[in-house]
Amino acid sequence: MYARGRFYRKVVFVDKTDGSDRRLAVAVNILLEEILLENKEARVPKHIAMFMDGNGRWATSRGLPRMIGHRQGSENMRTIIKECLALGIRYLTLYAFSTENWRRPKEEVDYLMSLPGHFFEREKHLLQEEQVKVVAIGDLDGVPDKTRNVVKKIQDMTAGYDRLTVLLAFNYGSRNELVAAASRLAQRALEQNQVDFTEADMANELYTAGYPDPDLVIRCGGEMRMSNFLLWQAAYAELYFTKTLWPDFKGQELRLAIADYQSRDRRFGGLSATKNSKEGK
Repeated sequence: MYARGRFYRKVVFVDKTDGSDRRLAVAVNILLEEILLENKEARVPKHIAMFMDGNGRWATSRGLPRMIGHRQGSENMRTIIKECLALGIRYLTLYAFSTENWRRPKEEVDYLMSLPGHFFEREKHLLQEEQVKVVAIGDLDGVPDKTRNVVKKIQDMTAGYDRLTVLLAFNYGSRNELVAAASRLAQRALEQNQVDFTEADMANELYTAGYPDPDLVIRCGGEMRMSNFLLWQAAYAELYFTKTLWPDFKGQELRLAIADYQSRDRRFGGLSATKNSKEGK
């Protein structure tokens, strides 16, 4: 609450001083830096999940082929990974290719299937130097052999790293994930005569088993829906939507999203800490 109060006071003060958009932007950026540094341990989310949305629109708005937008979006992964490292975020999930994306033109799908290879060649030194672990979540059996082999190579190379874990959602669909998990539990019920299952049992059958649920889900590109992404895992995540297209989503945008997250009261179905403290008096 302290950081939130300072945030609003400083912004209003600068705005009233000269009304300059440039000075206001500079002041906000400096203040966000202060807030995040002061609250790095307690207030920065442990796990952020992101929609990498808007690559095609970014390109077409500039008169470029959609594939150029996807390439630019792939390169932006480096920017966000480095920002997460700087902020001490431990887990980052990136929605790279959904099970619905197969409906796109073959030329575009083929290009998207090549991006893991481009990412590996471009960023393998960063992953090694910064100790970044990459784990794919999704149905890798459904992608071309070349793509699957590259993803496996990335996972094998980074398996021992633990500074930041990047969960790459590739050929991922949450409904398929849930159906597959329920089917495995049903099979266990038949084989072991087990009829009572818990939320933990279900969670252990998901692609994300062993990893914490996201605290913050960020969607770029102006859309305001979950689009079959982490429907179970994001049950209590804070949602943040921005019109900024993914290739333009840089460090300052991420800090803005985190500052917004820090201002929220996460109650998880209960009462706020503030209300509880007042009622206890």
